[in-house]
Amino acid sequence: MNTKYQLDTKENKQFLKELCNELLSFGHRFPSPDGSSYYLGDDGTPWTERNRETWITSRMTHVYSIGTFLGHEGSEELADAAIKGLLGKLHDDENGGWYAGVRADDQILPSKQCYAHAFVILAATSGILAERSGAKELLSDALQVYDRFFWNEEEGLSCDTWNTEFTKLDDYRGINANMHTVEAFLAAADVCGLEKYRVRCGRIIDHVIGWAAQNNWRIPEHFTKDWDPDLECNKDHPDDQFKPYGATPGHGLEWARLITQWALSAHKENPSDGVKYLDAAENLYNRAVADAWNADGAPGIVYTTDWDGKPVVHDRMHWTLAEAINTASVLAHVTKKSKYADDYAQFMQYLDEKVHDHVNGSWFHQLDQNNNVIGTVWPGKSDIYHALQATLIPYSDPSVSIALAVKKSAKAK
Repeated sequence: MNTKYQLDTKENKQFLKELCNELLSFGHRFPSPDGSSYYLGDDGTPWTERNRETWITSRMTHVYSIGTFLGHEGSEELADAAIKGLLGKLHDDENGGWYAGVRADDQILPSKQCYAHAFVILAATSGILAERSGAKELLSDALQVYDRFFWNEEEGLSCDTWNTEFTKLDDYRGINANMHTVEAFLAAADVCGLEKYRVRCGRIIDHVIGWAAQNNWRIPEHFTKDWDPDLECNKDHPDDQFKPYGATPGHGLEWARLITQWALSAHKENPSDGVKYLDAAENLYNRAVADAWNADGAPGIVYTTDWDGKPVVHDRMHWTLAEAINTASVLAHVTKKSKYADDYAQFMQYLDEKVHDHVNGSWFHQLDQNNNVIGTVWPGKSDIYHALQATLIPYSDPSVSIALAVKKSAKAK
Protein backbone atom coordinates (compact mmCIF):
# COMPACT_ATOMS: atom_id res chain seq x y z
CA MET A 1 0.00 0.00 0.00
CA ASN A 2 1.12 3.55 -0.75
CA THR A 3 3.06 4.92 2.22
CA LYS A 4 1.10 8.18 2.11
CA TYR A 5 -1.84 6.26 3.56
CA GLN A 6 0.12 4.61 6.37
CA LEU A 7 0.13 5.98 9.89
CA ASP A 8 3.32 7.57 11.21
CA THR A 9 5.03 7.92 7.84
CA LYS A 10 6.39 11.24 6.65
CA GLU A 11 4.34 10.80 3.47
CA ASN A 12 1.10 10.49 5.44
CA LYS A 13 1.94 13.51 7.58
CA GLN A 14 2.60 15.52 4.43
CA PHE A 15 -0.65 14.28 2.85
CA LEU A 16 -2.65 15.42 5.87
CA LYS A 17 -0.86 18.77 5.94
CA GLU A 18 -1.78 19.38 2.30
CA LEU A 19 -5.41 18.42 2.97
CA CYS A 20 -5.51 20.72 5.99
CA ASN A 21 -4.21 23.72 4.06
CA GLU A 22 -6.66 23.04 1.25
CA LEU A 23 -9.61 22.86 3.63
CA LEU A 24 -8.73 26.10 5.36
CA SER A 25 -8.45 27.82 1.97
CA PHE A 26 -11.72 26.27 0.80
CA GLY A 27 -13.75 27.75 3.66
CA HIS A 28 -12.71 31.39 3.31
CA ARG A 29 -16.00 32.62 1.90
CA PHE A 30 -18.24 31.52 4.76
CA PRO A 31 -18.83 34.86 6.56
CA SER A 32 -21.98 36.83 5.83
CA PRO A 33 -21.78 40.60 6.42
CA ASP A 34 -23.12 40.12 9.97
CA GLY A 35 -20.66 37.31 10.71
CA SER A 36 -23.05 34.37 10.66
CA SER A 37 -21.88 31.53 8.45
CA TYR A 38 -23.19 30.87 4.99
CA TYR A 39 -23.64 27.24 3.98
CA LEU A 40 -20.94 26.49 1.41
CA GLY A 41 -21.59 24.95 -1.97
CA ASP A 42 -19.60 22.34 -3.85
CA ASP A 43 -16.84 24.76 -4.84
CA GLY A 44 -16.89 26.84 -1.66
CA THR A 45 -19.29 29.46 -3.02
CA PRO A 46 -21.72 30.63 -0.32
CA TRP A 47 -25.30 29.46 -0.78
CA THR A 48 -26.84 32.73 0.34
CA GLU A 49 -30.41 31.49 0.00
CA ARG A 50 -29.95 28.91 2.76
CA ASN A 51 -30.26 29.41 6.50
CA ARG A 52 -27.22 30.72 8.38
CA GLU A 53 -27.07 28.43 11.39
CA THR A 54 -25.47 28.78 14.80
CA TRP A 55 -23.86 25.35 14.79
CA ILE A 56 -22.09 26.02 11.48
CA THR A 57 -20.96 29.48 12.59
CA SER A 58 -19.58 27.97 15.79
CA ARG A 59 -17.72 25.30 13.87
CA MET A 60 -16.14 27.93 11.64
CA THR A 61 -15.04 29.90 14.72
CA HIS A 62 -13.41 26.73 16.00
CA VAL A 63 -11.59 25.75 12.79
CA TYR A 64 -10.24 29.21 12.02
CA SER A 65 -9.12 29.66 15.61
CA ILE A 66 -7.11 26.49 14.98
CA GLY A 67 -5.99 28.04 11.70
CA THR A 68 -4.30 30.85 13.63
CA PHE A 69 -2.01 28.31 15.34
CA LEU A 70 -1.13 26.79 11.99
CA GLY A 71 -0.20 30.15 10.49
CA HIS A 72 -2.93 30.00 7.86
CA GLU A 73 -3.27 33.46 6.34
CA GLY A 74 -6.57 35.18 7.09
CA SER A 75 -7.54 32.90 9.98
CA GLU A 76 -7.63 35.71 12.55
CA GLU A 77 -10.07 37.78 10.53
CA LEU A 78 -12.25 34.77 9.75
CA ALA A 79 -12.43 33.66 13.39
CA ASP A 80 -13.30 37.25 14.37
CA ALA A 81 -16.07 37.39 11.77
CA ALA A 82 -17.66 34.23 13.12
CA ILE A 83 -17.43 35.45 16.71
CA LYS A 84 -19.12 38.66 15.58
CA GLY A 85 -22.04 36.56 14.37
CA LEU A 86 -22.25 34.63 17.63
CA LEU A 87 -22.15 37.78 19.74
CA GLY A 88 -24.53 39.62 17.45
CA LYS A 89 -27.02 38.38 14.89
CA LEU A 90 -27.36 34.84 16.23
CA HIS A 91 -27.64 35.78 19.90
CA ASP A 92 -31.05 36.23 21.52
CA ASP A 93 -30.62 39.40 23.58
CA GLU A 94 -34.16 39.19 24.94
CA ASN A 95 -34.42 35.57 26.11
CA GLY A 96 -30.76 34.61 26.30
CA GLY A 97 -28.90 31.93 24.43
CA TRP A 98 -28.61 31.48 20.69
CA TYR A 99 -31.20 31.11 18.00
CA ALA A 100 -30.95 27.98 15.88
CA GLY A 101 -30.03 30.40 13.11
CA VAL A 102 -31.41 33.02 10.77
CA ARG A 103 -33.06 32.63 7.38
CA ALA A 104 -31.98 34.32 4.18
CA ASP A 105 -34.55 37.06 4.90
CA ASP A 106 -32.91 37.61 8.32
CA GLN A 107 -35.87 36.21 10.23
CA ILE A 108 -34.86 33.96 13.12
CA LEU A 109 -35.09 30.18 13.13
CA PRO A 110 -37.12 29.38 16.25
CA SER A 111 -36.08 27.06 19.10
CA LYS A 112 -33.01 26.77 21.29
CA GLN A 113 -30.94 23.68 20.54
CA CYS A 114 -28.60 21.92 22.94
CA TYR A 115 -26.56 20.83 19.90
CA ALA A 116 -25.97 24.42 18.83
CA HIS A 117 -25.19 25.64 22.33
CA ALA A 118 -22.57 22.91 22.77
CA PHE A 119 -20.85 24.16 19.64
CA VAL A 120 -20.93 27.74 20.94
CA ILE A 121 -18.98 26.53 23.98
CA LEU A 122 -16.46 24.76 21.72
CA ALA A 123 -16.13 27.87 19.54
CA ALA A 124 -15.53 30.09 22.55
CA THR A 125 -12.83 27.88 24.04
CA SER A 126 -10.97 27.77 20.74
CA GLY A 127 -11.39 31.53 20.38
CA ILE A 128 -9.89 32.04 23.83
CA LEU A 129 -6.86 29.95 22.86
CA ALA A 130 -6.51 32.05 19.71
CA GLU A 131 -6.79 35.24 21.80
CA ARG A 132 -9.76 36.50 19.82
CA SER A 133 -11.64 39.51 21.13
CA GLY A 134 -15.01 38.63 22.69
CA ALA A 135 -14.23 34.93 23.15
CA LYS A 136 -14.06 35.07 26.95
CA GLU A 137 -17.39 36.85 27.16
CA LEU A 138 -18.84 34.37 24.71
CA LEU A 139 -17.75 31.40 26.84
CA SER A 140 -19.04 32.91 30.08
CA ASP A 141 -22.45 33.53 28.54
CA ALA A 142 -22.59 30.13 26.86
CA LEU A 143 -21.75 28.19 30.02
CA GLN A 144 -24.27 30.14 32.09
CA VAL A 145 -27.03 29.49 29.57
CA TYR A 146 -26.09 25.84 29.16
CA ASP A 147 -25.93 25.20 32.90
CA ARG A 148 -29.30 26.85 33.47
CA PHE A 149 -31.31 25.34 30.65
CA PHE A 150 -29.65 22.23 29.24
CA TRP A 151 -27.69 20.39 31.92
CA ASN A 152 -29.67 18.20 34.32
CA GLU A 153 -27.53 17.57 37.39
CA GLU A 154 -29.84 14.91 38.75
CA GLU A 155 -29.84 12.87 35.56
CA GLY A 156 -26.24 13.52 34.59
CA LEU A 157 -27.37 14.24 31.02
CA SER A 158 -28.49 17.15 28.89
CA CYS A 159 -31.92 17.78 27.43
CA ASP A 160 -32.31 18.61 23.76
CA THR A 161 -34.58 21.44 22.58
CA TRP A 162 -36.45 24.38 24.12
CA ASN A 163 -38.76 26.85 22.47
CA THR A 164 -37.23 30.23 21.65
CA GLU A 165 -38.34 31.80 24.92
CA PHE A 166 -36.99 28.96 27.11
CA THR A 167 -40.47 28.35 28.50
CA LYS A 168 -41.32 24.95 26.98
CA LEU A 169 -39.00 21.94 26.83
CA ASP A 170 -39.51 19.36 24.10
CA ASP A 171 -39.99 15.76 25.29
CA TYR A 172 -37.34 14.40 22.93
CA ARG A 173 -33.98 13.46 24.43
CA GLY A 174 -31.01 12.68 22.23
CA ILE A 175 -27.47 11.36 22.42
CA ASN A 176 -26.04 13.42 19.53
CA ALA A 177 -26.32 16.66 21.51
CA ASN A 178 -24.81 14.94 24.55
CA MET A 179 -21.91 13.71 22.43
CA HIS A 180 -21.01 17.21 21.32
CA THR A 181 -21.57 18.35 24.89
CA VAL A 182 -18.78 15.99 25.93
CA GLU A 183 -16.56 17.47 23.24
CA ALA A 184 -17.36 21.01 24.41
CA PHE A 185 -17.09 20.26 28.13
CA LEU A 186 -13.69 18.61 27.66
CA ALA A 187 -12.53 21.75 25.87
CA ALA A 188 -13.84 23.95 28.71
CA ALA A 189 -11.95 21.80 31.22
CA ASP A 190 -8.75 21.70 29.15
CA VAL A 191 -8.66 25.38 28.21
CA CYS A 192 -10.05 27.04 31.33
CA GLY A 193 -9.38 24.48 34.05
CA LEU A 194 -13.09 24.05 34.75
CA GLU A 195 -12.83 20.48 35.97
CA LYS A 196 -16.49 20.14 36.93
CA TYR A 197 -17.19 19.85 33.22
CA ARG A 198 -14.79 16.92 32.87
CA VAL A 199 -16.66 15.24 35.73
CA ARG A 200 -19.93 15.79 33.89
CA CYS A 201 -18.43 14.15 30.81
CA GLY A 202 -17.81 11.04 32.85
CA ARG A 203 -21.44 10.91 33.91
CA ILE A 204 -22.67 11.20 30.33
CA ILE A 205 -20.16 8.58 29.17
CA ASP A 206 -21.25 6.10 31.84
CA HIS A 207 -24.83 6.35 30.56
CA VAL A 208 -23.78 5.87 26.94
CA ILE A 209 -21.59 2.87 27.67
CA GLY A 210 -24.40 1.26 29.65
CA TRP A 211 -26.92 1.71 26.85
CA ALA A 212 -24.46 0.55 24.20
CA ALA A 213 -23.46 -2.56 26.14
CA GLN A 214 -27.12 -3.59 26.32
CA ASN A 215 -27.41 -3.28 22.52
CA ASN A 216 -24.33 -5.20 21.36
CA TRP A 217 -22.35 -1.94 21.33
CA ARG A 218 -24.79 -0.20 19.00
CA ILE A 219 -25.70 3.10 20.67
CA PRO A 220 -29.37 4.07 20.99
CA GLU A 221 -29.66 7.63 19.65
CA HIS A 222 -33.19 8.68 20.57
CA PHE A 223 -35.01 8.67 23.91
CA THR A 224 -38.22 9.73 25.64
CA LYS A 225 -38.23 12.50 28.24
CA ASP A 226 -37.63 9.81 30.89
CA TRP A 227 -34.57 8.55 29.00
CA ASP A 228 -36.17 5.35 27.80
CA PRO A 229 -34.64 4.31 24.44
CA ASP A 230 -36.91 4.90 21.45
CA LEU A 231 -35.44 2.35 19.05
CA GLU A 232 -38.13 2.87 16.40
CA CYS A 233 -37.77 6.66 16.17
CA ASN A 234 -37.91 7.94 12.57
CA LYS A 235 -38.27 4.48 11.05
CA ASP A 236 -40.34 6.16 8.33
CA HIS A 237 -37.62 8.78 7.75
CA PRO A 238 -34.43 6.77 8.17
CA ASP A 239 -31.98 9.22 6.55
CA ASP A 240 -32.81 12.24 8.72
CA GLN A 241 -29.88 14.66 9.04
CA PHE A 242 -29.85 14.70 12.82
CA LYS A 243 -32.28 12.00 13.96
CA PRO A 244 -31.86 8.98 11.67
CA TYR A 245 -33.48 5.67 12.48
CA GLY A 246 -31.43 2.90 14.02
CA ALA A 247 -27.78 2.84 14.97
CA THR A 248 -25.38 5.39 13.50
CA PRO A 249 -21.95 3.73 13.19
CA GLY A 250 -20.27 7.09 12.71
CA HIS A 251 -21.38 8.08 16.18
CA GLY A 252 -20.04 4.83 17.58
CA LEU A 253 -16.68 5.80 16.12
CA GLU A 254 -16.90 9.37 17.41
CA TRP A 255 -17.91 8.28 20.90
CA ALA A 256 -15.00 5.84 20.96
CA ARG A 257 -12.53 8.67 20.43
CA LEU A 258 -14.18 11.02 22.93
CA ILE A 259 -14.33 8.28 25.56
CA THR A 260 -10.63 7.62 24.98
CA GLN A 261 -9.83 11.32 25.34
CA TRP A 262 -11.83 11.55 28.56
CA ALA A 263 -10.33 8.37 30.03
CA LEU A 264 -6.77 9.50 29.32
CA SER A 265 -7.35 12.94 30.83
CA ALA A 266 -9.61 12.01 33.77
CA HIS A 267 -7.46 9.06 34.87
CA LYS A 268 -3.98 10.30 34.03
CA GLU A 269 -2.86 9.88 37.65
CA ASN A 270 -4.21 6.32 37.85
CA PRO A 271 -4.35 4.95 34.29
CA SER A 272 -5.61 1.57 35.45
CA ASP A 273 -8.90 3.24 36.43
CA GLY A 274 -9.43 4.18 32.79
CA VAL A 275 -8.85 0.72 31.32
CA LYS A 276 -12.53 -0.26 31.33
CA TYR A 277 -13.32 2.90 29.36
CA LEU A 278 -10.64 2.15 26.79
CA ASP A 279 -12.09 -1.35 26.49
CA ALA A 280 -15.52 0.20 25.87
CA ALA A 281 -14.04 2.51 23.26
CA GLU A 282 -12.55 -0.47 21.43
CA ASN A 283 -15.87 -2.30 21.58
CA LEU A 284 -17.70 0.68 20.10
CA TYR A 285 -15.13 1.11 17.34
CA ASN A 286 -15.00 -2.56 16.42
CA ARG A 287 -18.79 -2.87 16.33
CA ALA A 288 -19.12 0.18 14.09
CA VAL A 289 -16.44 -1.02 11.66
CA ALA A 290 -17.78 -4.58 11.56
CA ASP A 291 -21.31 -3.36 10.86
CA ALA A 292 -20.61 -0.52 8.47
CA TRP A 293 -17.26 -0.68 6.65
CA ASN A 294 -17.55 -2.37 3.26
CA ALA A 295 -20.91 -3.69 4.43
CA ASP A 296 -22.55 -3.88 1.00
CA GLY A 297 -19.81 -4.93 -1.37
CA ALA A 298 -18.38 -1.46 -1.99
CA PRO A 299 -15.88 0.54 0.04
CA GLY A 300 -17.24 3.08 2.49
CA ILE A 301 -19.08 3.32 5.81
CA VAL A 302 -22.86 3.08 5.66
CA TYR A 303 -24.83 5.85 7.38
CA THR A 304 -27.14 3.69 9.51
CA THR A 305 -27.93 0.10 10.42
CA ASP A 306 -30.80 -1.62 12.18
CA TRP A 307 -30.36 -3.13 15.64
CA ASP A 308 -28.95 -6.34 14.16
CA GLY A 309 -26.26 -4.45 12.26
CA LYS A 310 -27.90 -4.70 8.84
CA PRO A 311 -27.45 -1.53 6.73
CA VAL A 312 -30.53 0.67 6.42
CA VAL A 313 -29.23 3.82 4.73
CA HIS A 314 -26.30 2.82 2.54
CA ASP A 315 -25.13 6.35 1.74
CA ARG A 316 -21.65 7.35 2.87
CA MET A 317 -21.31 10.65 4.78
CA HIS A 318 -17.97 12.44 4.87
CA TRP A 319 -18.15 13.09 8.60
CA THR A 320 -18.35 9.35 9.30
CA LEU A 321 -15.12 8.73 7.41
CA ALA A 322 -13.49 11.63 9.25
CA GLU A 323 -14.37 10.07 12.58
CA ALA A 324 -13.15 6.67 11.42
CA ILE A 325 -9.79 8.21 10.52
CA ASN A 326 -9.60 10.00 13.86
CA THR A 327 -10.48 7.03 16.02
CA ALA A 328 -8.40 4.46 14.16
CA SER A 329 -5.33 6.67 14.57
CA VAL A 330 -6.02 7.36 18.25
CA LEU A 331 -6.59 3.70 19.11
CA ALA A 332 -3.51 2.70 17.13
CA HIS A 333 -1.35 5.07 19.15
CA VAL A 334 -2.99 4.34 22.51
CA THR A 335 -3.32 0.54 22.28
CA LYS A 336 -0.34 -0.14 19.98
CA LYS A 337 -2.50 -2.69 18.13
CA SER A 338 -1.64 -2.97 14.44
CA LYS A 339 -5.26 -3.62 13.38
CA TYR A 340 -6.14 0.01 13.98
CA ALA A 341 -3.21 1.24 11.92
CA ASP A 342 -4.27 -1.16 9.15
CA ASP A 343 -7.81 0.24 9.26
CA TYR A 344 -6.45 3.79 9.18
CA ALA A 345 -4.53 3.07 5.98
CA GLN A 346 -7.67 1.68 4.33
CA PHE A 347 -9.68 4.72 5.38
CA MET A 348 -7.02 7.07 4.03
CA GLN A 349 -6.92 5.29 0.70
CA TYR A 350 -10.71 5.47 0.45
CA LEU A 351 -10.58 9.18 1.27
CA ASP A 352 -8.07 9.83 -1.49
CA GLU A 353 -9.82 7.71 -4.09
CA LYS A 354 -13.49 8.47 -3.42
CA VAL A 355 -14.22 11.24 -0.90
CA HIS A 356 -11.61 13.92 -1.52
CA ASP A 357 -12.73 16.38 -4.18
CA HIS A 358 -9.54 16.75 -6.20
CA VAL A 359 -11.10 19.39 -8.45
CA ASN A 360 -12.83 21.86 -6.12
CA GLY A 361 -11.14 20.95 -2.84
CA SER A 362 -12.67 19.81 0.46
CA TRP A 363 -14.47 16.47 0.82
CA PHE A 364 -17.66 15.33 -0.84
CA HIS A 365 -20.25 15.36 1.93
CA GLN A 366 -22.44 12.50 0.71
CA LEU A 367 -21.99 9.58 -1.67
CA ASP A 368 -24.39 6.75 -2.52
CA GLN A 369 -23.59 3.08 -2.01
CA ASN A 370 -21.77 3.03 -5.35
CA ASN A 371 -19.70 6.03 -4.27
CA ASN A 372 -21.37 8.48 -6.63
CA VAL A 373 -21.72 12.00 -5.25
CA ILE A 374 -25.30 12.86 -4.23
CA GLY A 375 -26.94 15.53 -2.09
CA THR A 376 -30.19 14.15 -0.73
CA VAL A 377 -29.15 14.61 2.92
CA TRP A 378 -26.07 16.82 2.73
CA PRO A 379 -25.99 18.86 -0.49
CA GLY A 380 -22.91 21.00 -1.00
CA LYS A 381 -20.22 21.24 1.67
CA SER A 382 -21.72 22.99 4.67
CA ASP A 383 -18.50 23.53 6.63
CA ILE A 384 -15.00 22.10 7.13
CA TYR A 385 -15.09 21.04 10.80
CA HIS A 386 -15.09 17.22 10.58
CA ALA A 387 -12.67 17.05 7.68
CA LEU A 388 -10.22 19.56 9.16
CA GLN A 389 -10.09 17.77 12.50
CA ALA A 390 -9.36 14.52 10.66
CA THR A 391 -6.20 16.10 9.24
CA LEU A 392 -5.00 17.04 12.74
CA ILE A 393 -6.18 14.47 15.29
CA PRO A 394 -4.05 11.58 13.90
CA TYR A 395 -0.86 13.33 15.06
CA SER A 396 -2.12 15.22 18.10
CA ASP A 397 -2.13 14.35 21.81
CA PRO A 398 -5.19 12.08 22.20
CA SER A 399 -5.76 13.18 25.81
CA VAL A 400 -6.21 16.86 24.95
CA SER A 401 -8.92 18.75 23.07
CA ILE A 402 -7.84 19.34 19.51
CA ALA A 403 -7.49 23.14 19.54
CA LEU A 404 -5.24 23.07 22.61
CA ALA A 405 -3.28 20.10 21.27
CA VAL A 406 -2.59 21.91 17.99
CA LYS A 407 -1.58 25.10 19.77
CA LYS A 408 0.83 23.24 22.03
CA SER A 409 2.31 21.37 19.08
CA ALA A 410 2.75 24.59 17.09
CA LYS A 411 4.53 26.26 20.02
CA ALA A 412 6.87 23.29 20.43
CA LYS A 413 8.12 23.54 16.84
